[in-house]
Amino acid sequence: RMLQFLGDTEEEAAAQAQTVLAFETKLAEPRMDKVDRRDARKCYNPRSISQLEGMVPQINWNAYLEGIGAKGVDTLILGEVKYIESLKNIFAENKVEDWKTFLRWSTLNGAASALSMEIEEANWDFYAKTMSGAEKQRPLEERALSTVNGLLGEALGKLYVDEKFPPEAKKTAEEMIAKVVEAYDTRIKALPWMSEETKVKALEKLHKINIKIGYPDKWKDYSALKITPVEEGGTLFENMIAATEWNYITNNIEKLGEPVDKSEWGMAPQVVNAYYRPSFNEIVFPAAILQPPFYDYKADPAVNFGGIGAVIGHEISHGFDDSGSRFDAEGNLNNWWTEDDLSAFEALGEGLANQYSAIEVLPGQNINGKLSLGENIGDLGGTNAALDGLRLYLAENGDPGLIDGYTQEQRFFLSWATIWRIQYREEAMMRQLKLGPHSPGNYRAWVPIRNLDAFHEAFGTKEGDPMYLAPEERIKIW
Repeated sequence: RMLQFLGDTEEEAAAQAQTVLAFETKLAEPRMDKVDRRDARKCYNPRSISQLEGMVPQINWNAYLEGIGAKGVDTLILGEVKYIESLKNIFAENKVEDWKTFLRWSTLNGAASALSMEIEEANWDFYAKTMSGAEKQRPLEERALSTVNGLLGEALGKLYVDEKFPPEAKKTAEEMIAKVVEAYDTRIKALPWMSEETKVKALEKLHKINIKIGYPDKWKDYSALKITPVEEGGTLFENMIAATEWNYITNNIEKLGEPVDKSEWGMAPQVVNAYYRPSFNEIVFPAAILQPPFYDYKADPAVNFGGIGAVIGHEISHGFDDSGSRFDAEGNLNNWWTEDDLSAFEALGEGLANQYSAIEVLPGQNINGKLSLGENIGDLGGTNAALDGLRLYLAENGDPGLIDGYTQEQRFFLSWATIWRIQYREEAMMRQLKLGPHSPGNYRAWVPIRNLDAFHEAFGTKEGDPMYLAPEERIKIW
């Protein structure tokens, strides 16, 4: 259907579609699966240009690097060695015409959202409707805003911060982070499965985490980017190309050979999300996440600790999950574990993975506990630390008592569940199970907290209750 927009007949388009499918299948076959790609050690493979020339002689690597603006680079870090090695045979087995067909399709597919309304509609029909079960396109205004958000995030973010982010929100977040870090410190010191030697390293990493809240100290300078208004002959496609090139040059090419700038942000302030970056050992909380249901300055402590507090704990836990734990306090890929401690940690992780993998979400379709392990460790560690942070806060500031008939600890768990409210269409759920690193939101609401003794104590669960989990089956990691 898409290729017909380029003038191909229905028969020509069908034949080319089969060529593209076969070609993409060949490219996909040697790729690592998503579970293996979570292991940074497997994805860090430095190779010199001369080594690459031996691996794939059909590519003129120096010409390629010069063409993308990276002239003079003498070493590349390969994420997947087997994939690069496979290109030698793929080049040998496929005609130039097949490559042209594939690249023609890739160009069209990549630009679809910026072309005609017909092309955009066809693109949506496949990716959103067929693949995810969506029934209706978002309004044009929302799609336009999303495009600007993706390409000029910080320019839009500055406007958002000036309008929507009060200084007291940042101050409150800093206070909550301090409490959750204090709780994490205490929890690490008390771990029964970790040696004192490794605890010292873990605590060093915890206290060296760089915390960013709200917005960057220095905004990106977009003055060199030229956006041409429609009135002056500009088009969406041309402006998207200009913005993409500008982002590529400023975020990649201009940084080659330069020291890493750890003050930069990888997410715009108006994005409702948070992240941990292992190579920087940093956690980042954009301004937009500091609003309901995650945070409400009018709410009682339990609601905020169960919301943004648990998200804070979750992001800290990513520094100690199955992937982030490979990086040390400085953000280097470096093993800081004793052999016994690492074995103990991996055994606990396997137990948690098995717990999630046993959950059937759709008929015959279970959560992939190994693929979602990092996020599940984050949820488990995050709720534990945030609950302890709440207790520290209440010890200092007093317990407000029952609110709407619930204690602070009960309200903590209710708040945690609230932030994961979601409804999935079956197609979207299937896509989440197959591709997503997170467990489905409605399972994040209850699966991790059944491992907390405090949850069962707060609600007085007993054997036979839907969320009851026997003490010996509860996983405790961080």
